Amino acid sequence: MTDPAVPTSITDTAPPPGSPLPAVAPGRRRLGPAIETFDNWADVQLERFRGRSAADAVFVTATRLGDFSLVWHLVNVGRGLTSERRARQVPVLAASLGIESLLVNQGLKRLFRRPRPTAEGDARFEIRRPLTSSFPSGHSSAAGFTATVLTGWDGGRLAVAWWGIGATVALSRAYVRIHHASDVVAGMATGAVLGLVARRVLRRAGIR
Repeated sequence: MTDPAVPTSITDTAPPPGSPLPAVAPGRRRLGPAIETFDNWADVQLERFRGRSAADAVFVTATRLGDFSLVWHLVNVGRGLTSERRARQVPVLAASLGIESLLVNQGLKRLFRRPRPTAEGDARFEIRRPLTSSFPSGHSSAAGFTATVLTGWDGGRLAVAWWGIGATVALSRAYVRIHHASDVVAGMATGAVLGLVARRVLRRAGIR
């Protein structure tokens, strides 16, 4: 039996007049009924946690730190202070993130041009409003990319930390309703694939 207090789909969250909730963006390029069903289900699950102070604080902070890959540049610089080898990796990772961002935000997003899940953004969360389209999530792609590259450099010892940060940033995008859940999944997968390619290229270049 469905809890009447929880919406059963994204479209069910369309607000009445005067509500702080955003209107749902009209779809232009849908990815099919199965993907839409998954997105609706994920949004309903996340809605159970929205409005809880601890969850809101964690995910709003994570999504802000993900803007322009800030969290990854901070991690990159922090790592660089720990050894000479990691210091040499700092400009490499910074440049690689720039290339990854260009490929995703100016390449893949232009191919799909998917609308974001809300027309004006969720009024409950003060976040930056992106100018690019929704699919795939750039924050999630950067997360998957950096976690993959750093895991290759640092080994499994720090993999939990890098992927933990990445997963939190990625999930935050669906939590604040600036991305569909499928955007997040696709973004993480895209970033991981690009990260594996980058690792191979860097190994061949002698950068480890």
